[in-house]
Amino acid sequence: MTPTEDSYHYNVIRRAIEEIDAAGGDPLSLEALATKMDMSPAHFQRVFSRWVGVSPKRYQQFLTLGHAKALLAERFSTLDTAQSVGLSGQGRLHDLFLRWEAMSPGEYAKKGAGLTIYWGWFDSPFGASLVMGTERGICGIGFADETGAEETFEDLTSRWPNATFVEDPMFLRPWVLAAYDTDLGKDGKTPLHLIGSPLQIKVWEALLSIPSGHVTTYGQIAEKIGQPRAVRAVGTAVGRNPVSWLIPCHRALRKSGALGGYHWGLPVKRALLAWESAELEQKLGSG
Repeated sequence: MTPTEDSYHYNVIRRAIEEIDAAGGDPLSLEALATKMDMSPAHFQRVFSRWVGVSPKRYQQFLTLGHAKALLAERFSTLDTAQSVGLSGQGRLHDLFLRWEAMSPGEYAKKGAGLTIYWGWFDSPFGASLVMGTERGICGIGFADETGAEETFEDLTSRWPNATFVEDPMFLRPWVLAAYDTDLGKDGKTPLHLIGSPLQIKVWEALLSIPSGHVTTYGQIAEKIGQPRAVRAVGTAVGRNPVSWLIPCHRALRKSGALGGYHWGLPVKRALLAWESAELEQKLGSG
């Protein structure tokens, strides 16, 4: 895996999160934040503009812990109308999918027996990512910058212990390029192969209907799938989502506005939400 500009930019953002947290809520100026990361203000500004397209000051606001509460107040999705909103042009992810299909309950019970899963490491806008897929589509994406490469690999492979795993990044590459919306993959589509229990599949399907730049709550997801009292089970299913980023579990928050957990580390969740907020702001500003 060769480092790319995307990975470099994410690492800058990750360090920025640490510095912003250390400041205890006091805004850091462009100069102060750049100095703390041993970068010139001009270079720091270029990195931000290249990665997300808004000023460091604005992005810093997106990274604050209070941003999640603001999202719930301003961009809360009830999921009843989210599908139509997402397809209106704001939900970039919907355009990436040629199809998605789920493994049957019987197949899921076999824990991957008879299934060949291809895997490879790829750079992403959010650091190093491990991508896995079957002949039908991508079945797993994990981010390793917070958890580590070895733990990420063990985590995903343990979900389907009876499968045969084959390292073959070239098999996955066209889907990955489309998933990360690179220039080389802009004309492609990313099929998904969802491998989970019936409840998990319902929850992940609901997550797919949340438009980019918007959020919902675990309770809303529970109501959407017809099990309003199963909030805790829904939260567990959200946490077990194997296809990070494409199935946007980072858009699910607690009713209080707290971020809740994130399987690959809360700094990654905050970066994902901030990145999408900035992207949506750009679209609305240019619309």
